[in-house]
Amino acid sequence: MESSTTTEPQAIPGADEKSRAKRRLERRRQWFWRMAGYVFFLTVWQLTSTYLVKGFILPPPIRIVEKMQEIFSTGLFWDHFSATMTKIAIGFSISFVLGSIIGILMGVSRWWEAFFSDWVLMTLTTPGLIFALVTAMIFGLSSVGPIVAVVVTSYPFVAVNVVEGVRAAPQELLDMARAYDLRAWVRYRHVLIPHLAPYFFTAIRYGFSVAWKIATLTEIIGGTEGIGFMMRREFQVFSMSGFLAWALLFFAFALFLERAILQRQITRFFRWRPEVAT
Repeated sequence: MESSTTTEPQAIPGADEKSRAKRRLERRRQWFWRMAGYVFFLTVWQLTSTYLVKGFILPPPIRIVEKMQEIFSTGLFWDHFSATMTKIAIGFSISFVLGSIIGILMGVSRWWEAFFSDWVLMTLTTPGLIFALVTAMIFGLSSVGPIVAVVVTSYPFVAVNVVEGVRAAPQELLDMARAYDLRAWVRYRHVLIPHLAPYFFTAIRYGFSVAWKIATLTEIIGGTEGIGFMMRREFQVFSMSGFLAWALLFFAFALFLERAILQRQITRFFRWRPEVAT
């Protein structure tokens, strides 16, 4: 009686540890070059404010830091920041739902695509300044204007990304779902929507960045509260240090949302994906 032996694949000793060490080294390199970029930017800023222009035109970085501390100590930051974030949260939530629905309809039906395509293209290519001015003229100093402007300017970015995702959906899976006579909402729930997850995250990233810009712009034009309103007030008294302090606080929080929250959620959501060997 002949005995058969099967050779099972064995893990290479130390392979996992080498892979983790390689990833740690890559992260350290990324952080090094990121910090080097900040150091270079601050150095150029300091040299420019010291030797090339007057201090009241471009204050040195330390003066901006002092102004930021003053903004935090007076409580102005939290009051105006919460006002801006409320408008963005409401406006972008509406635009994301609206853009997702429009994008799915345009992707699955050529009739809906003909119905919406020109309007999506028009709002996508129209400068946000126009919508900011129009909403300011219609709604005045009300907080409704920035919300409407956020919806109108950010929904086409969501719709365009979702349309591309629907068109790239695996047709064989959809055909198989139809062959099993599944209802439309079941096909969307278990086949189409999971496939659209990367496109939804891309839509959130781009649409949310547009929402930040347009909300601040509308506050600069006709707001009575918010980060944009404070930037306009500092501009009116020609306080460059105050203007840059509010602008950099705005940039810092937007970067925090992108790196610490959104990017982490994307990584966590797609952690099931195998890593690409390099």
